[in-house]
Amino acid sequence: MAEPKPVAEPKPAASVLLVRESAAGAPEPVEVYMIRRQKTMKFLGGFYAFPGGKVDEADASPAVMARCFGLDAAGAETIFPASAGRPALAYWATAVRELLEETGVLYACDRAGRPIDASLPRFDETVERARRALVTKETTFAALLAAHDWHCDVRPMRYLSHFTTPKTSPIRFSARFFLCPVPAGQTPRLITEETSEGFWIHPGEGYRRFCADEMAMAEPAEYGLAYLAQFDALADIWAAHVDGAPKMNGIVDRIEFWGDFDWSKVSWRKPQR
Repeated sequence: MAEPKPVAEPKPAASVLLVRESAAGAPEPVEVYMIRRQKTMKFLGGFYAFPGGKVDEADASPAVMARCFGLDAAGAETIFPASAGRPALAYWATAVRELLEETGVLYACDRAGRPIDASLPRFDETVERARRALVTKETTFAALLAAHDWHCDVRPMRYLSHFTTPKTSPIRFSARFFLCPVPAGQTPRLITEETSEGFWIHPGEGYRRFCADEMAMAEPAEYGLAYLAQFDALADIWAAHVDGAPKMNGIVDRIEFWGDFDWSKVSWRKPQR
């Protein structure tokens, strides 16, 4: 009898659901930004997901922690405890860094808490240089923040869920998911280093496409879409997350769901013909 394979230790990770209000007359009230992972990637290659990635050890450094505005280490621990060898606040920092690296969206403010103005001259150029320097390892996240005197603006982020990859997977993650609005004047864009697609989609439409086998995705994306699809307005989403409590958790092979969801009762859903 073959020896059982050792179970991989889950690596800490953070992902972000960027959400925005739909245009007038749209079939659903909100949209969420999704990416498609490059097919060549070892973990979930070709799958549709939300932007995010591994929590680097440097994300938990004192220099980065000191530049998180709107939440300190103690406050983060009241929302969820340290996990997978990383302090809770490091997950917020990773969310900011990964958004910058994967979508070009900068979640930053100055030391007084004023968001970085996207209308400033050469803003896009500055952000792209910063993003590229991070991806190519020309600089560290801490050094980048210090060089521009930026602080990670975590105030708009709302903790949504925690998912752990099943024990049967050779690559595992303990991932925290956050909800965020898009910063004023910015928009995510396709960056092809790790992704082949980047687009806005209505949550209900994305969930239907998953059910029709048109979009392959793992449980965090599947349940994230279905969860967002129950809301009738963007304001309702933020109101539901004032408490800071997670709305669902995926633990190994089990999903602890937020509750029953009846599609027929969603006000925006059109009658089937």
